[in-house]
Amino acid sequence: VFTGKANCPYYAKAEHLADCLQATLPSFRVHKITQHPDKWEQWLHDICETNGWEHRQSPIIWRELLDRGGKGQLLGGLNEFLEYAQQYYGITSMMLSEEMLDIAEENLQAHLEIVKEDEEIKSLIKPMQIWITSASAPICYQLIPLLANGEVFGMTTEISIHLLDTGQFKELLCSIVMEAEDMAFPLLHSILEHTEIDEAFIEADVIIVLDDVLLNLEVQSLENYIREMSEVCKVYAPLIEKNAKNEVRVISSGKTFANLKATLIMMYGPSIKPENIIAVATSWESAAKAMLARKLNMSTAGVKDVIVWGNTTGSNYIDLSHAKLYGYDCAIWGPANFQRPLLSMIYDREWIHSEFLSAQGSLHSQVGRCTGMLPAHAVATVLQYWYHGSPPGEIVSVGVLSEGQFCVPEGIIFSMPVRFQNGSWEVIQELEINGTTQEVLGRLAHELIQEKLVALKEIEEIHPY
Repeated sequence: VFTGKANCPYYAKAEHLADCLQATLPSFRVHKITQHPDKWEQWLHDICETNGWEHRQSPIIWRELLDRGGKGQLLGGLNEFLEYAQQYYGITSMMLSEEMLDIAEENLQAHLEIVKEDEEIKSLIKPMQIWITSASAPICYQLIPLLANGEVFGMTTEISIHLLDTGQFKELLCSIVMEAEDMAFPLLHSILEHTEIDEAFIEADVIIVLDDVLLNLEVQSLENYIREMSEVCKVYAPLIEKNAKNEVRVISSGKTFANLKATLIMMYGPSIKPENIIAVATSWESAAKAMLARKLNMSTAGVKDVIVWGNTTGSNYIDLSHAKLYGYDCAIWGPANFQRPLLSMIYDREWIHSEFLSAQGSLHSQVGRCTGMLPAHAVATVLQYWYHGSPPGEIVSVGVLSEGQFCVPEGIIFSMPVRFQNGSWEVIQELEINGTTQEVLGRLAHELIQEKLVALKEIEEIHPY
């Protein structure tokens, strides 16, 4: 193995002699490595440190038995190799100094061309950059395989995943990185851990915000928890503006303050496009469909158009007035697209109000106990819809910026029915809602407005303008 500075005349002479040996001896093989002069010293230091060698000049030459493996045997520099070739093979080099300099110059130009070609090839590979905050959370562990298997962004789209968290979780993040690399996902170009906030969101295409607080109102007030989350968003938003791509898409998830996080990132990052910031409500939607399917003894896939209104991680309303059943086993059957109104198939209205819709019911308990799989699936599903479109004719619930739709006040992130199409979303405004639902929406909007006001008040007290 011959390595040296690309413009080194001594490397050129050793290389010429090596080529002669390879042409003359049937079992002699040469492997050449050139380094740019600016990078040579560091490269030499690293290779010597790795192998326990002492060598300080160009070139460095060692011998490897390819069919046996093991650490290479250091021969030394040019003089040692000349002596080695003379002793073992009776061959030496008579190359003159001028020839050495000419070949060294040619080597440097060839090296620069190879580096340029490699950079051009690498520039053609532009993986999508996915950043996940609070990456030590269980949802992140469940989310990585869903993002890397190709179903979310497409089977031809390579991705790079960046895991961001504080320094105390560095060891955990490194373990996640190693495990993901061991799984050898074909589309996972790279996965990296980050604990320095200044390098967050560089070139980000997608940012998934998982930051949470463990609510315990006996320990401190809700206002303090809101202040804590507001401080996080106040740090994230300017970094997103500074480091991420202009079309970056931000998804707010987690167990607490998902709507508020999206709202505050939007406020503290005014250059981030509002339509590119959403809060995930699909966990509630999926859990509600599963619970209804169990009640009706049918497949969950047949329950469609359940709407989640309001706060995706707080007070919300599960609206069944537009829900439909496909493939339900009843007296009337039809083709695959035949559907029945859900409320006309469930006659136990007491169950709906006591077990299904109440704050103490099974649905709230089920969503509250989720540790990672369901919310991870919810995030992956929303991303898939965002990039490839939601199923035609189906309603998806997502927390988006209100512009007055359904009489919901403007300026808050509010979960409402949308459809995804052509890489964007739109609110399904043609849906009719009754007076009771409208009253509930007003109450939910009031709670979100108060939450936002508390956050702004706390921030202004700490950072008065």
